[in-house]
Amino acid sequence: MPNRSPGFMPMVWSEGAAMTTSRVPRSYLFVPASRPERIGKAIAAGADAVIVDLEDAVAPDAKAAARAGLGEPWHALQDQADAAAVALLVRVNGADAAYFADDLAFCRAYGVREVVLPKADGPSLAALRSALPDTPCCALMETAAGFADLREVARAPGVTRLLFGSIDLMFDLQVGDDDAPLHHFRSELVMHSRAAGLPAPVDGVCTAIGDADALAADTARARRFGFGAKLLIHPSQVAGVHAGLAPSAEELAWARRVVEQAAAAQGAAIAVDGKMVDRPVLERAQRIVGAGAR
Repeated sequence: MPNRSPGFMPMVWSEGAAMTTSRVPRSYLFVPASRPERIGKAIAAGADAVIVDLEDAVAPDAKAAARAGLGEPWHALQDQADAAAVALLVRVNGADAAYFADDLAFCRAYGVREVVLPKADGPSLAALRSALPDTPCCALMETAAGFADLREVARAPGVTRLLFGSIDLMFDLQVGDDDAPLHHFRSELVMHSRAAGLPAPVDGVCTAIGDADALAADTARARRFGFGAKLLIHPSQVAGVHAGLAPSAEELAWARRVVEQAAAAQGAAIAVDGKMVDRPVLERAQRIVGAGAR
């Protein structure tokens, strides 16, 4: 696990055993920064985290007005998020954008606790860290350059989680299918998250709003690949994602048997359902039990 200074401890971080006061989010709901009246509704929508978006959701000529309109209610919105145990983040514009410096100045002035950095790569993280040295960051991986720097990004001080910008990556790579052509990149995110000691990464959005079957398939794929959460673009997607990421009844029953029998054995070797239980199996069972308690 990489060295991280105390200032960079993730705000939400645990699977089973809590390391802070909150759990790792399963859902990150985007809301436009230009619509502050929607942010409170998003906080109340049931998602574990809300991302206030200054990038894609705000037109270029509306960026300054969005920041100005967001400033007045920001502290009240943060208080509302705290009361609801919802993480509140801001997606700034990319480091190559003219709005980047002003976005970071806003985050510094209003004490934004965690930012989402789009098109994350080594140089953009360095630029962010120079301006906000003590602010944790979720790195949104959505370019070929970013994936070329993935090992560096995952281990960078202050990075708390990797997010998958699948739509932008498709555009950058000029591929027209978000399934098989992106499988390599999904696995890379999962592997580098694990190697860097980060929580399981966050899968990209499902654009089929109102299509429960499409959302279920998208979420099931994310879980099979080892993702621990999804990005959402509509409050109606929250319940489906949480259900899709939860362990099945059969998985939960198995995990409880493993945990209970391991506790009863007091360190002695055990077998459950005819299979030996070693430490990795027990740890997996403990994670499943923890996930089932949410």
